[in-house]
Amino acid sequence: MTNPFQQSVVIFLSFMLSWILMLLPMTGNWHWLRPEWLTLVLIYWMIFSTRGVSVVMVWLVGLVMDVLIEGLLGQYVLTLVLLTLLARSFRARVRLFPWWQQMVVVFLLVALSNIILISLQWLIGRPIQTLLYGVSTLSSVVLWPWINRVLRSYERTALG
Repeated sequence: MTNPFQQSVVIFLSFMLSWILMLLPMTGNWHWLRPEWLTLVLIYWMIFSTRGVSVVMVWLVGLVMDVLIEGLLGQYVLTLVLLTLLARSFRARVRLFPWWQQMVVVFLLVALSNIILISLQWLIGRPIQTLLYGVSTLSSVVLWPWINRVLRSYERTALG
């Protein structure tokens, strides 16, 4: 059996990898295809993992992402904490869904995340290209089965 500190380190390392993937530069218009790595990792740990993530850890993860992207401070904190609370409310039900229904739930959560981020950008007066955010949502859903398998394997290997 692993201790809670080891579990937190393993989870935090997966979030660190998602930060790196979110910050990798992509040339031209390819950056719109970038999946929402951080949101996908959060969804896995909140819904599909046997180990949950505390709201405090999610808050810290969001704060670090806000600092890394040098954007509006608090946008990822708000988005990720709201997704965490929402995901906790239907965690047990979603685990029983078939894979295609789980992908619909992931689509809705990633879309909600993008809507919150777009709304915050709109509130501060930044120009929004909303249709292109949908591409990111779709690429996230397409990669979801692979991400789910990788994180499940990682969780089993690292935490036993």
